[in-house]
Amino acid sequence: MKELILKNQIYTGSNNRQSLVDLTIPADYVEKIIVFCHGHMGYKDWGAWNLVEKFYTNLGFGFCKYNVSHNGGTISEPIDFSDLNAFGENNYSKELYDLQQVLNWLEEQVSPLPDIYLIGHSRAGGIALLSSSDPRIKKIATWASICDIEKRFPEGKQLQVWKTQGTRYIENSRTHQKMPHFYSQYEDFEANKDKLNIEKACLACKIPVFVVHGDADTSVDIEESRLISSWLKTRLFEIEESNHTFGATQPWESPELPEHLEKVCHITLGFFLIDYSI
Repeated sequence: MKELILKNQIYTGSNNRQSLVDLTIPADYVEKIIVFCHGHMGYKDWGAWNLVEKFYTNLGFGFCKYNVSHNGGTISEPIDFSDLNAFGENNYSKELYDLQQVLNWLEEQVSPLPDIYLIGHSRAGGIALLSSSDPRIKKIATWASICDIEKRFPEGKQLQVWKTQGTRYIENSRTHQKMPHFYSQYEDFEANKDKLNIEKACLACKIPVFVVHGDADTSVDIEESRLISSWLKTRLFEIEESNHTFGATQPWESPELPEHLEKVCHITLGFFLIDYSI
């Protein structure tokens, strides 16, 4: 296959909302495509994610990354969060649907569709695991993943206040925006608890999964990946003194990956190169 570089293409995600997707197929393509799924308050071009793409395409992997449809960005303003109403309307079911739509879009671009390897960071680690039954997906790598969606929501009196007020706000520590979360997010979870059960998805998972987490992560505790590893009966790779984004920040102006993130890329590469059919 000839080199293919598609940047800021449009796919149609949940609720027919359009969002952006990238695909790079290098000249020395190994007929495997990595699909990178960003986390909460993230986007495909956040921090060092473009360097992660470069790391893998330099080794012959195709690489696809996308913005979830309701991440708060728009087609014309994909960096940061210009549409806070869309952000407030987001939920886990929408993100599951978005991933399916991106895979469908990939099938239109690359024929026949090769093996798909997912990398899910943070919240998207959970989305990747919940998608593990899709036959197009052959391997999953979770980076600092969540293990339980219900834990993301308030409880007791705080939950009742959210229901009464309809919106709760969480400040983005970088942009200082008050990010709205509509109560409909919790209603969607309640209506789809079985579909959104990460433990159940792990116990039913039939494909190889790689789990890595920084032991200094203050956003998602490493204990969540320990639980994922126990459910999958697989090893957890712990990155010492590493935070939630493995040293990356937004913006990331260096031409090199941060040390911890480069290590994560290398050990994930080892997992992708293993032939589990032998």
